[in-house]
Amino acid sequence: MDLRLSPEHLRFQGEIRAWLAANLERPWREQLRSPAATEDGLIALRRAWQRKLNDAGYLGLDWPKEWGGRGATAVEKSLFEAESAHADTPPIVNFLGIGVLGPALIHHGTEEQRRRYLPPMLSADEIWCQGFSEPGAGSDLASLKTSARIEGDDFVVNGQKVWTTFGPWADWIFVLARTDADRYGGISFLLAPLTTPGVTVRPLRQITGESEFGEVFFEDARVPRANLVGKVGDGWKIAMTALDVLGPGGQLLRSSAEARGDVDWAREFLLSRAETIFSGSSEVQRNILAKRVLGLREA
Repeated sequence: MDLRLSPEHLRFQGEIRAWLAANLERPWREQLRSPAATEDGLIALRRAWQRKLNDAGYLGLDWPKEWGGRGATAVEKSLFEAESAHADTPPIVNFLGIGVLGPALIHHGTEEQRRRYLPPMLSADEIWCQGFSEPGAGSDLASLKTSARIEGDDFVVNGQKVWTTFGPWADWIFVLARTDADRYGGISFLLAPLTTPGVTVRPLRQITGESEFGEVFFEDARVPRANLVGKVGDGWKIAMTALDVLGPGGQLLRSSAEARGDVDWAREFLLSRAETIFSGSSEVQRNILAKRVLGLREA
């Protein structure tokens, strides 16, 4: 496998480096140490940085061009992320919208939904949070209890979401809600403004003093049926799309006609186990820990 960058990739890498050098005022770690680094101030800084990236065409890199992306390859996206990490750029403020909801809308949303939600998502004019986890449904997400009852042109939503990342700062929430009793087929995917009557957001104060998380309560909150993504009962399928890298296509080896050609994800995954024991690497590390940390000696 040839891991060398192609001339095109090297040009793209140089373009990124030049842009970051011209546009990044201070590394993120310095911004965090500033006496003026309040939560609101840092959110505003992250929003401004996201807008810069969007104006320069560096957001949604692997999204189709017709939806505001660049149509970039996985290698180009990885190069951008590596250069951003090296430069220590601020994290974008709308990472849940762009990283989770955006791809779901591209694959499952209507054209009207894409046109309505994707542009302000990229520009940071509308911030999204994720309404998945509940007090009794975290890892076992399919056991969620938040309900959505169809009534006329609306869903009437009742329930609670918790550990809602960026809930206190968001404008919108994408919600998994139960529309019937079927464990997986009874879940639907809804989009709701947090200003909807009957929706309450409460910050969860962390031990660090920050409130990155929140809990969201729905009490007879009415969400228009037009805000349903996909069909009623498609929520679990859409959530799995939003949370995998390539969906079922990620299981295909490069030799398969349907596989993507830029990165052989299936082969790399299968090979990853061998990388933990190449040249005895895991055994060597265990020996170092045993001797230098635990003070053990060979018998």
